[in-house]
Amino acid sequence: MPEHHIHHPIASRWFSYFCLASSMSLVGAYVALSKPLVATLPVFLLAWLRFGIAAIAMLPWLRKPANEPVLTPSTRKLLFLESFLGNFLFSICMLFGVSMTSAVSAGVIMASIPAMVALLSWVFLKERVGLRVWLAAAFGALGMALLSLSKNELKIEPVSGPEANYPHNPWLGNLLVFAAVVCEAAYAVIGKKLTGALSPKRISALINLWGLVLVTPLGAYVAWSFNFAAVPVSSWVLLVFYALAASMWTVWLWMTGLRHVPAAQAGVFTVMLPIATALVGVAVLGEPLHAAEIWAFACAMVGVLLATLPSRQSPTKA
Repeated sequence: MPEHHIHHPIASRWFSYFCLASSMSLVGAYVALSKPLVATLPVFLLAWLRFGIAAIAMLPWLRKPANEPVLTPSTRKLLFLESFLGNFLFSICMLFGVSMTSAVSAGVIMASIPAMVALLSWVFLKERVGLRVWLAAAFGALGMALLSLSKNELKIEPVSGPEANYPHNPWLGNLLVFAAVVCEAAYAVIGKKLTGALSPKRISALINLWGLVLVTPLGAYVAWSFNFAAVPVSSWVLLVFYALAASMWTVWLWMTGLRHVPAAQAGVFTVMLPIATALVGVAVLGEPLHAAEIWAFACAMVGVLLATLPSRQSPTKA
């Protein structure tokens, strides 16, 4: 798909919104679907295979366009941080997190992403953040507290496969998912800076390559003694979808949308992530949705509204 611009401003803005919403919906879906993958493949091996499959698929995207300026030291540093936080740490925290908690719980916690994006935009992009964002963060924290104190979350569920090596520890799992939230918010903010220098395809390919480099030592170590023949065909099919969605499609969609939307406004669309995660957890994985989780999700959604709805006193800015 060629990376030409849609020239009409309104069409361009709506296309950007579509890309951002689609990206976060895909992220939410693969976060939930990574739970059965973690039950079959060790986390570091799963991450290594993800980056490796995507690197092969994105080989043509690595080629430097003729009109692209030489990478500056600042841009190289941002590319590394984008991959380290948004690819490497996000994947490790998320995969370990969902192995210890439920996909529905992960969805509730990830509802705090818009508020976190706004906070980081305030710190690093110097965007003004008002009282509502602080209230949004408080509601997100309340949602996580309700979730962690839920009796349903404290029940031990029997697991098998590689996931059995990870304790069912909702507190630690939820904390790791929240760490992934911070990484995802940093990814959104850094990505806004990168889109001014590189095309979405180049960003996608370069940060995936960094992710592959970072996880290769751990992945290769686990692969040395792993029985690949024991992995069912269905898991390999899901792995390919996970790799392409996580490293290729979602990154390209997000970076394409960011080119015409401010970082804080783009954070609105991260609400699609927890919604998609929770829906897939309930509809596909058959996870129950308890009253405490519904209340926690409601608190998180209040936080999202506070962080993302436009103020009455100020017009919407482009």
